[in-house]
Amino acid sequence: MNGLTYVQKKFIDYINTIMGTNKLSHSYLIEIGDFSLEFPFILLFVKMMLCPLEVASTSQLNCNRCNTCKLIDDGNFPDLEIIEADGAQIKKKQLLSLKDEYQKKSLIGKRRVYIIKDAEKLNPSSANTILKFLEEPEEDIVAVLITKNRYQVLDTILSRCQVLSLLDTSDIGVIDDGINQFIKYLIKGEDLFIYYKEIYDHILPDKETAKNSFILIEKIFIQYLSLTARGDSLTQFEFLSNVDNKKILSYITIIEEELPKLVYNINYKLWLDAIYSRFVEV
Repeated sequence: MNGLTYVQKKFIDYINTIMGTNKLSHSYLIEIGDFSLEFPFILLFVKMMLCPLEVASTSQLNCNRCNTCKLIDDGNFPDLEIIEADGAQIKKKQLLSLKDEYQKKSLIGKRRVYIIKDAEKLNPSSANTILKFLEEPEEDIVAVLITKNRYQVLDTILSRCQVLSLLDTSDIGVIDDGINQFIKYLIKGEDLFIYYKEIYDHILPDKETAKNSFILIEKIFIQYLSLTARGDSLTQFEFLSNVDNKKILSYITIIEEELPKLVYNINYKLWLDAIYSRFVEV
């Protein structure tokens, strides 16, 4: 696969690691930008899950030793169901039908997968229907939910899924001075606590601002890594040039792990302290 973006390569590397180490989760929420461009990458992941030869790398797919990949490409694989919105929403009856169908065992393999497109269109009723599937997963069933914005997905669903991203973050616009300053404090680590009051009063005063700011910061880090991988100009991100890429990857991981907890954390300052402590340890 030549010409991959940084995000696409990261996704491929991650799913190869998942399958190579046998650490498959029971549910994934995959964030995308352009469905037509990025759905094929999701299908690579699904093919690996359903491959009877138990391949550990995307490079081993489409090997012609079985017809699984072709059946998936043609939309005819019996152990794969794809749910799309019926109108403006994904309706309860669609998921009841899925649950009834998946009471049965796999038809031709050891695992079954279902994909829910536009997971943000799950309304409270349909979400509650699928929630039982996510809370008490069968060992041989994997859920793959797809969304263009993870933060529009109901919290009860988001909290039960492992989040992966294929989102193109190349267009982040002009970076606010406050965000730039916060990243500089973050890089130094202990400055997060030294300038705690300044950050709290002027940059991250509340949950909503923190959520939006950390979403943007993650996009900045991903774009920076993408630019360095291509050898492009880094003028906009010169303040990151002396930071090890592994450190930036650690920051991305912390943000992805801690941000969903912000919804449930009643005490915003305690949450802020917790994520600061993790940043300082990097």
